[in-house]
Amino acid sequence: MSSHIIKNVVSLVSSALLTTSLLLSQFAISAEVNASSPVKSDSKTNKDDKKWSVNAPQGVFTTAEIDVKTGTWMNIDVSPDGKTIAFDLLGDIYTMPFSGGEATPLMTDIAWQMQPRFSPDGKHIAFTSDEDGGDNLWIMNVDGSNAKAISKETFRLLNSPAWSPDGNYIIGRKHYTGSRSLGAGEVWMYHKTGGNGVMLTKRPNQQKDLGEPSYSVDGKYVYFSQDATPGKTFHYSKDSVKGIYKIKRLELATGEINTIISGKGGAIRPTPSPDGKHLAYISRDDFDSNLYLYNLESGESRLIYTGLERDMQETWAIHGVYPTIAWTPNSDNLVFWDDGKIKRISVNKNLDTFATINITGTQQADTEVHNKATVIEFHVKTTKKIQEAISFKQNIEQDNFSVKMLRDVKISPSGKQIAFESMGYIYTQGISNGEVKGKPKRLTKQTDNFELNPSFSRNGKKIVFATWNDKNQGQIRVVSNRGGKGKALLNEPGKYIEPTFSPDGQTVVYRKVSGGYITKPSWGLNPGIYAVSVKGENKNAKAKLITERGVQAHFGKSNQQIYVIRSGEKPQLARVSIDGKDDKALYQGKFATEYRVSPNGQYLAFAERFKVFVTPFVERGAVIDIGPKAKNFPVKQLSVRAGEGIQWQGKSENIYWSLGANLYQAQVDSLFDIKTASSQPDDKSDAKSDNNIETKVTTTDLSFSRKVDKPVGMIAFVNGKVITMEGNEVIENGVVLVEGNVIKAVGTKAQVTIPKSATVIDITGKSITPGLVDAHAHGPQGSNEIIPQQNWKNYAGLTFGVTAIHDPSNDTTEFFAASEMQKAGTIVAARLFSTGTILYGATVAGYTAHVDNLDDAKFHVQRLKDAGAFSIKSYNQPRRNQRQQFIQAARELEMLVVPEGGSLLQHNLTMVVDGHTTLEHSIATAKIYDDIKQLWSQSNMAYTPTMGVAYGGISGENFWYDTTDVWKHPRLSQYVPSEFLAPVSMRRPKAPHHHYNHINVAKVAKQMQDLGVKVNAGGHGQREGLAMHWEMWMMAQGGMTPLEALKTATISPAQTLGLDAQIGSIKVGKLADLIVIDGDISQDIRVSDKVTYTMINGRLYNAQTMNEVGNYDNKRAKFYFE
Repeated sequence: MSSHIIKNVVSLVSSALLTTSLLLSQFAISAEVNASSPVKSDSKTNKDDKKWSVNAPQGVFTTAEIDVKTGTWMNIDVSPDGKTIAFDLLGDIYTMPFSGGEATPLMTDIAWQMQPRFSPDGKHIAFTSDEDGGDNLWIMNVDGSNAKAISKETFRLLNSPAWSPDGNYIIGRKHYTGSRSLGAGEVWMYHKTGGNGVMLTKRPNQQKDLGEPSYSVDGKYVYFSQDATPGKTFHYSKDSVKGIYKIKRLELATGEINTIISGKGGAIRPTPSPDGKHLAYISRDDFDSNLYLYNLESGESRLIYTGLERDMQETWAIHGVYPTIAWTPNSDNLVFWDDGKIKRISVNKNLDTFATINITGTQQADTEVHNKATVIEFHVKTTKKIQEAISFKQNIEQDNFSVKMLRDVKISPSGKQIAFESMGYIYTQGISNGEVKGKPKRLTKQTDNFELNPSFSRNGKKIVFATWNDKNQGQIRVVSNRGGKGKALLNEPGKYIEPTFSPDGQTVVYRKVSGGYITKPSWGLNPGIYAVSVKGENKNAKAKLITERGVQAHFGKSNQQIYVIRSGEKPQLARVSIDGKDDKALYQGKFATEYRVSPNGQYLAFAERFKVFVTPFVERGAVIDIGPKAKNFPVKQLSVRAGEGIQWQGKSENIYWSLGANLYQAQVDSLFDIKTASSQPDDKSDAKSDNNIETKVTTTDLSFSRKVDKPVGMIAFVNGKVITMEGNEVIENGVVLVEGNVIKAVGTKAQVTIPKSATVIDITGKSITPGLVDAHAHGPQGSNEIIPQQNWKNYAGLTFGVTAIHDPSNDTTEFFAASEMQKAGTIVAARLFSTGTILYGATVAGYTAHVDNLDDAKFHVQRLKDAGAFSIKSYNQPRRNQRQQFIQAARELEMLVVPEGGSLLQHNLTMVVDGHTTLEHSIATAKIYDDIKQLWSQSNMAYTPTMGVAYGGISGENFWYDTTDVWKHPRLSQYVPSEFLAPVSMRRPKAPHHHYNHINVAKVAKQMQDLGVKVNAGGHGQREGLAMHWEMWMMAQGGMTPLEALKTATISPAQTLGLDAQIGSIKVGKLADLIVIDGDISQDIRVSDKVTYTMINGRLYNAQTMNEVGNYDNKRAKFYFE
């Protein structure tokens, strides 16, 4: 919409507001105050029994007792007569006399209610509620009765209501997400009786925030705050000294927007006075949030209160950068929340005390200030119905494991043979009528290279595949389907993937990629899709570039053209001639992740939102939009269960796809035949039935058993301090005896007999602890599905003693392929656990997890479980009911749920109530008070604050760049290429220490741990291996003892993830994941990074060299950068 159209719309709205308020006042809000209405309402609307109710989710519940006089991040309002204060606390709304005292509950449901605002006549309260599924604007009578929603958004959710002066309209902030889940805001206006509303301010981009709307007293203007930092993308830890937010003003009559307050410290929470003379707002001085008054006539600002709770300018704050504040009716007092209390300050008295500030925030006068605020005491005594947090025990396989991650499962044209990659090598196996024949067998016998991406020739006699070697790089090879050494096709090394035969078998098309991070950067020039003769390159026949753009190249019917998938706003299928001269986009779909043209050229199969569909294939000279609900051509859904890796059988009669170890087959040759009258669906049937599955799907379980890699022999660690993490047990001059991969004995030298056959490791002057468990790790396990033979990221973790990681966001196939390779001993790495791909709330093909009901949620949870996950990451799903449905689905399927915190305090607290396993990332507020402490301590939900990326100020990672020479760290610089380490650590920013908000986060973590909450360390992949030590050191900065800090990196995350029966402490019978540290870590946590030995599943490594020692002598190969 153009700007002049927006202005015209706003002008019309303004005219209606200003000239017809008397007329509109006759529209009474439905169900006016009824003296007989109950104060507490169990349900605001009549609900269909089949509809998921936020107030009545499925689950296992307990009751939390709440009795508090302090609260966290409380939104405040004062009634028009000045007699009553309304506030929110833990998702409930209360009122109390202006003088304070016992609070009266208005809304106390499982649904989350917040941000109460009195109507100008004092008869109603507007508020935000998620009862109908997601945050919307609601109104209720002032006693809490007759509540109803005035907005009905299901994706563009609303919050922060504010009344128009005539009481007929409510404005609020509407949240917009694009490819990033925490997006931008707009101000929208709604009539008090409902409707779709109109936009007042248009978001300038997809990621910068805008909100906190409020009306001027005369109704001519709407004030709001906006992130006005340069650029179109959001960044954490922006410089609040320079100024992040500005206060702007929209003139309703013209649509013009002007900046009112900006500059040093920013400006947020605009709150006009009832007399129209002043605008209260909040700005920062240094790192302190302070309360100011802006004179709307002179443009002068005055500081009236210092030392507010730290605002949220430096993080996401879609519910407001500071809680709402309120004026008393006579404009002489401001009421606000601070330090856990409701406070009142006399404006007139403080105007004479405090300094005068110009609008850029430059202090002009006396800096000696004395706050003269009065505390208005409150008392809330209530109960909260909360779900028990999901927790399940895991089993780390000891002897054999079931292989689940079979990649690139391909079916021969005859349908009698399959080829697939597992644990680094290609296997073949017979198959018939949905049953496998015999055991999988290796296609080749070589062990020098990893193998991937097999594909059959159209006659089924040959298989083409790619190889990878860290030193020599990749190759494309062709071999008989019976196996053998095969033939290399290319003369140059490179990173080659996705080979496929032409229909006549004379050409192989493949993709060349660049690499350069975890794979060797050389030979990465000129990436793209190439064609080479099946006979291989020679002097007269070189591989030729077809196109630089596209993935998953494949042939249809013709030898002269290929089809590729290209990313974009809508992923497209393009046709490219083999000589690259003819290039045409054919199809596109908003959420499509795969396209595959049938060998006979008659059908197009595609995957969207993790399901497989098929449609007739045509070309029309222009792009055709396609999707599950397309009306231009018939579309048939083939899969109930998720899948990927679409492929056709030779004659185009059957289509196959796979997920994990399951291969799915559907017959499609008659799907689009003309039906007889008797076979036509009833005219009265559901119109959606056309997309229901109309063909039988055969499932074949391809899983097989593989031995777990474990060493033999005994190793005894002697003469060291044993930090068992079994409570506070510390054994001086202790012994830990390991046999194979299991701890056999723990005790003093007098208590443990060491067999003569044991290899003895003297650790005098050192500490031995459990291996570190990184509860929130990130980092690639593969590059374009190539798994390195030695991933330096994994070695960097092991050299610092990280023996198990849980990665709550990674590529599903790459990660679980690497995880199984680690179990089998094919690669060296920590124990690898992950959620796989996130269940994303934003709009991104391949990530968006669409959920409208419990079955949808089960679909997504099951597909990740099938791939090898025991946990899922619910990532900023916009609606509360969606998050609840994921919880119930996970509970039924025995999966953990680790949600993205996203710096959204109110959503975080609903996660506690709804029973999530953990909260990932820090609470966004600087402090917590008794309300959160009491609620959380009565839940068994864990907390992983990831202080390296802590919200609210400069993140913890930067503290260590600031205060230490990270690039000189002898261990880190050995295992991390300098091109990735030096640029972020040499020329680093410097800031006062009190600007590092991670210290506040650490103090909260200490409080939580003292309350019995499991607090976990998570390095977030910020700095390989070392980040876990930073996390422990930062825990200590918050007040934890060395043993308490070590607990967050060992037994606590093991307990949280259900792994504590086997790892997390040094105990007889547990698996031997151990580290030896040079120094006494029980007294000084800062020695934790001085790791001398790392033992993972009984295999012992010299942590300096990462050579295997003890009962073995296996030297690691050099990395590409050494």
